[in-house]
Amino acid sequence: MSAMIETGLESTAVADAPELSLVVPIFNEEESVGPLIDRIMEAMSAFPTSWELVLVDDGSSDRTLLTARGYIANPGLDLKIVELQRNFGQTAAMQAGIDTARGRLIATLDGDLQNDPKDIPAMVKALEERELDLLVGWRKNRKDGLVLRKIPSWCANYLIGRITGVKLHDYGCSLKIYRTSVIKQVKLMGEMHRFIPAWVASVVPSSRIGEMEVTHHARQHGTSKYGISRTFRVILDLLSVMFFMRYKARPGHFFGSLGLGTGFLSALILLWLFVEKVVFGEDIGGRPLLILGFMLFLSSVQLITTGILAEMIARTYYRDDAQPNYIVRAVFQKVSPTQ
Repeated sequence: MSAMIETGLESTAVADAPELSLVVPIFNEEESVGPLIDRIMEAMSAFPTSWELVLVDDGSSDRTLLTARGYIANPGLDLKIVELQRNFGQTAAMQAGIDTARGRLIATLDGDLQNDPKDIPAMVKALEERELDLLVGWRKNRKDGLVLRKIPSWCANYLIGRITGVKLHDYGCSLKIYRTSVIKQVKLMGEMHRFIPAWVASVVPSSRIGEMEVTHHARQHGTSKYGISRTFRVILDLLSVMFFMRYKARPGHFFGSLGLGTGFLSALILLWLFVEKVVFGEDIGGRPLLILGFMLFLSSVQLITTGILAEMIARTYYRDDAQPNYIVRAVFQKVSPTQ
């Protein structure tokens, strides 16, 4: 007879690893989580190999967790629920689900019923046939508001593609299929879930990243967790992505290049003023150019020393113990009859 177990910060594998893990971060989706699980079970009923569902409750304050736990004992469902100690954000919740997943492949989707689980089997098949490491959903017929959602998303997708070099129509679609061995090489931080293809491109060739048209539904319950303010966060995150993709392992080159550039300008200015003072006898003591030259010199010293410190921090980063950016309160899953 199956039972439910609750553990602290770790869980024990109770069966052979499934072929596919479905990871769904959820936050205050009490009206959506039940229909979502039902739709997933219906969509995956004909899936030819084994699969599991990993729900990550990101500190919900409503009955989302209780509703989801009601499906634990369902005999046709391999369900694991990861409850985070508080609300850490979608990126951390997604990372928690990826860390928990046991499948050879991982599928991620939103918990608001806008992504359609029926697309998952076809996406898995396409990933294998096209020999990709990441397949991204493209919401070509997106059911969202034009001004607050679509236009900012189009602008963000264009900028991300231009800067990262990974050309996709829809970076923001949560419906994605990954090879587990690849996505577990990527550590998601901050609000970087929308840049996952760019991070994956840092460990595999961009030719192994593809996209596929998927169905998108209008939100049926609750309200969106995003607004127009997300556009400004995307721009800031994009600058961080650009820096990490190009200078993560060599930050000293970034700051050092700026430091050498400002130092060169400072040297030119001070040399010119020296010539004017010594050769032409000009009074340079009150000239703004002298102040600018010294300011550039000080900036150069600061940038170069910052680069040295950044190099030291980078080396510490690569030696860290990979501490996760979330805290798990409990894990709920079925126990096999033999345990």
